Amino acid sequence: QAQLVESGGGLVQAGGSLRLTCTASGLPFSLSAMGWFRQAPGKEREFVAAITWNGAGTRYSDSVKGRFFVSRDNAKNMVYLQMNSLKPEDTAIFYCAAKVGSQYSTDYVYYNYWGQGTRVTVSS
Repeated sequence: QAQLVESGGGLVQAGGSLRLTCTASGLPFSLSAMGWFRQAPGKEREFVAAITWNGAGTRYSDSVKGRFFVSRDNAKNMVYLQMNSLKPEDTAIFYCAAKVGSQYSTDYVYYNYWGQGTRVTVSS
């Protein structure tokens, strides 16, 4: 059974850092592009970052570019999101998602598997 489990969320002050981890099982992780999305209260789910199956390519939303960094370890079936210089507007539930196939997408509809999410709260 395919499963994605996020961890690493929490409460942090503005300007601080967090690293989110997503652990995959039961799916072809090394053949999947991975994405991070977030959903703030009252808002739609939005793209944050993505990485190709081999880590060679990454993509970021304009709102996080230069502050967030996505990486993966295929040997461990893990993908990471390093978040620096956090802002209150980054407060959201963060989800990781897997898209079977080499290329990522910024559109959540193309992702096949989803985690349950981890909450990130940034205080001002």
